Amino acid sequence: MGISIVINIVMGQEQFKQEVVPLRGQLLFYAQRMLDDTADAEDIIQEVYLKLWYMRNELNTYNSIPALSVQITKRLCLNRLKEQLCKQKESYPLTLASQELTPDIKLEEKDQVSHVMRIIDTLPSLQQTILRMKHVDGFEVEEIAELTGSNPEAIRMNLSRARKKVREHFK
Repeated sequence: MGISIVINIVMGQEQFKQEVVPLRGQLLFYAQRMLDDTADAEDIIQEVYLKLWYMRNELNTYNSIPALSVQITKRLCLNRLKEQLCKQKESYPLTLASQELTPDIKLEEKDQVSHVMRIIDTLPSLQQTILRMKHVDGFEVEEIAELTGSNPEAIRMNLSRARKKVREHFK
């Protein structure tokens, strides 16, 4: 009985090597485009591989391992971007202080940024991603379409809807 367990583990490793490891280049490219930082992208890919490794016994329940891998990469990248944004927000009052703004103006600007971020967080996942890729990462619509496997018209439509929702809720 112990031998069959070892064989199953080895087979799991072989399947993992065959199906997941070859995705590294695609996932790394995607992470680098989202994060614009090679070191952060490498860290994200390591996290993706760890998550997939821990999920290896359940991977056969998913329709597409590459699609799952891209989703995990996207989520981890978005989490990293949120962390960076939070760090920027924490240093934001220091930046304002150096400009000698009044405490009222500082508070108002901080509240506006927080309010916009909360609004963005309520958008559907795809709209959040597209909005951030366009306005935070600086991607062009065609690049976003290529990375998401969509067409430029759909990206423009989602971008427009996301902007409209942010404007409506911000007012």
